[in-house]
Amino acid sequence: MTREEKATVIEDLKAQLGDNKTIYLADISGLDAGTTSDLRRACFKANIELSVVKNTLLAKAMEASEKEFGELQDVLKGNTSLMFAEAGSAPAKLIKSFRKKAERPILKGAFVEEAVFVGDDMLDTLVSIKSKEEVIGEIIGLLQSPVKNVISGLKSSGSTLSGILKTLSEKE
Repeated sequence: MTREEKATVIEDLKAQLGDNKTIYLADISGLDAGTTSDLRRACFKANIELSVVKNTLLAKAMEASEKEFGELQDVLKGNTSLMFAEAGSAPAKLIKSFRKKAERPILKGAFVEEAVFVGDDMLDTLVSIKSKEEVIGEIIGLLQSPVKNVISGLKSSGSTLSGILKTLSEKE
């Protein structure tokens, strides 16, 4: 690979790192061709982009990027595959479900919405991450709950109050 080709690859990786909020680094070495093909198919269905990269080129792209990847550069050893997705937990769910059939992919690290996760033991934490829309929906639900209680209380006491007034007016 010539210097120009390497520079082009680094710029492409830098652009991808800058454009995506969810970036996973995984090790898929040791998978046979059929299993790798199944993994790629599963990634395509889950709207996850999967690509294998050279560690040195990815490290240079991370250094050139505006994002702070912290300890993720330390895990760039051995085979590394990049996974990009819209939802923060989608690649983690895919890895977890795929491991029921094979022992890999192994999570090396992840960058999700400015947070860095390092190590395969973080997989369960990443699976439980909620998307921005899910969190906003929960907050709206929590904010609406007291208002709904007040309105229902007013409605029920209002009908009781009108019943009392009606009874009192009939007595006279």
